[in-house]
Amino acid sequence: MIKKSVLFSMLLLLPVLAMAQNEDEVQLKKIYTQSLTNGKSYAWLDYLSNQIGGRLSGSFNAERAVEYTKAQLDSLGLDRVWLQPVMVPKWTRGIKEFAYIEYSPGDTNNIDICALGGSVATPSGGLKGNVIEVQGLEDLEKLGEEKIKGKIVFYNRPMQADLIQTFEAYGGCVDQRYSGAAEAAKYGAVGVIVRSMNLRLDDYPHTGSMSYGDTPASKRIPAAAISTNGAELLSSVLALNKDIKFYFRQTCKVFPDAQSFNVIGEIKGSTYPNEIITVGGHLDSWDLGDGSHDDGAGCVQSMEVLRLLKETGYKPKRTIRAVLFMNEENGLRGATKYAEVAKEKEENHVFALESDAGGFTPRGFSFDCDDANFKQITSWEPLFKPYLIHYFEKGGSGADVGPLKGNGTVLAGLRPDSQRYFDHHHAANDTFEHVNKRELELGAATMTALVYLIDKYGTVPSEKVKG
Repeated sequence: MIKKSVLFSMLLLLPVLAMAQNEDEVQLKKIYTQSLTNGKSYAWLDYLSNQIGGRLSGSFNAERAVEYTKAQLDSLGLDRVWLQPVMVPKWTRGIKEFAYIEYSPGDTNNIDICALGGSVATPSGGLKGNVIEVQGLEDLEKLGEEKIKGKIVFYNRPMQADLIQTFEAYGGCVDQRYSGAAEAAKYGAVGVIVRSMNLRLDDYPHTGSMSYGDTPASKRIPAAAISTNGAELLSSVLALNKDIKFYFRQTCKVFPDAQSFNVIGEIKGSTYPNEIITVGGHLDSWDLGDGSHDDGAGCVQSMEVLRLLKETGYKPKRTIRAVLFMNEENGLRGATKYAEVAKEKEENHVFALESDAGGFTPRGFSFDCDDANFKQITSWEPLFKPYLIHYFEKGGSGADVGPLKGNGTVLAGLRPDSQRYFDHHHAANDTFEHVNKRELELGAATMTALVYLIDKYGTVPSEKVKG
């Protein structure tokens, strides 16, 4: 009798489940259609990139970006739009860097370089020295002070080309950029040159953040990135002649922290207003290009999530909040401040999604969550299949939503196709012309679809939260 009653109950549920699935298919179709035929993300990115440009934390362009994105969010008729103050580091590049390889006095070859973010300047007349090539930080200890002192350390470990996950390849060598100067200074190096984090050979040097750690100001040495073509040339020349010299000049400078803001807009939930779903990207960028892929794309996609929900007539049960974080590139101050304020106000963030992997074709998402939530999310895969979204994996989310981790919050990151991302990352060719309108709009729709499903069905409370 019990088995029959269970079977009967399941049969009764089947039409209900089928109806819910049909509603979801209809809503996702509305979202994708609206984004692809009447999207605003591409136009927003056009202005952000071409009328404002690179948005380094603490810069005038960063201020302009805050004003522009707030105005666009204001125009959407949201329930609330506001600026969240945050103090950010201010570093300027100065005049364009200059470098050359000196084969012999008067016989030189100019090389493309750029200062790493946070680096000190060279002496006003530049810095010249012999070069010692290494493959990573671990080589410094093997060589010792005797072989390094007074020289320029050249870090030349490339990104691993046979890794399909390009972010894994990036993670495998970015330590030489971030900590290379601090570590080389311990052995008496006078400067460092770092191979750009780039999978292809070209003439674009890629900047990025670096840290001196606890190195005293008086012992900090200048650090610059060299293009991959330049790195190949320098390495081949060193193989023939260890006595060549490298010269570079950069005039970068660190200023006192500056006032800036996170830009936030939200739609208030109709049923569970105290449960917050956050979607975001970082508004700051490096200064060499205009930051279209990193991370103008993520910002306009996050803004578009709110607009698409409104345009399709969907009334969220939970509060949906778009956050444009300031200072991801060289400090993560915006993300830290947002999480601090959320904790102070005892806000209940149930889900946070970040787009910070470029505006390329979306493939799916990665999740930082427990098994119960991941099981629920993967049950939605058939809804995404018509849109060629197939990647649902556990493992990571994003730097800006990371500080929200804890108390059962489900974190996620949009995962576009990453094969071209590091061609542009932190380089002068991260520009609007390299963003495909349709790919950007598909990403915005994909994010909105996931936010819709999370809002409709909620997250699965963890055992810790239940207790």
